[in-house]
Amino acid sequence: MKVRTVILLIATHCIVGFVGFGVGIYALPILTAPPAPSESEIKAMISQAKYTAEFRRDLKDSDALHWGEGTVSVGPKSITLMGKLAPGPDYKLYLSPKFVETESDFNHLKDSMVRVGDVKTFENFIVHVPSSIDPVNFNSVIIWCESFGQFITSAKYR
Repeated sequence: MKVRTVILLIATHCIVGFVGFGVGIYALPILTAPPAPSESEIKAMISQAKYTAEFRRDLKDSDALHWGEGTVSVGPKSITLMGKLAPGPDYKLYLSPKFVETESDFNHLKDSMVRVGDVKTFENFIVHVPSSIDPVNFNSVIIWCESFGQFITSAKYR
């Protein structure tokens, strides 16, 4: 076998391996996600909410792979989304005293934020608020990918 052919085979196999790995990272959270809460479950939680806001795709650090859209409802016992998030691993929901829409803003203000819980579904979600957290002390809700340190979306609710 010629050296050129061997190099070409190694290069193409590496490319396919990297692409497969990337597709796997993207697809695994979708495949392992629990069932999303139903509209009736979300509506029951919305009735207890004090605030609402909108996740939008047009935030500064949102892009084709990192976005959220829909209505976020914030109450004393739960935070819900009636909408969709871009699929990804290890999403966390934070409350912030200031609105942020970039990764650098998030990192700068992370010490003043509180992590509420995990977001495990990408269409509709319910995150229960621990009794030690009062959403009144904050004004924005943020979805953050902890594994990759990536801003997903945010919304200002007051």
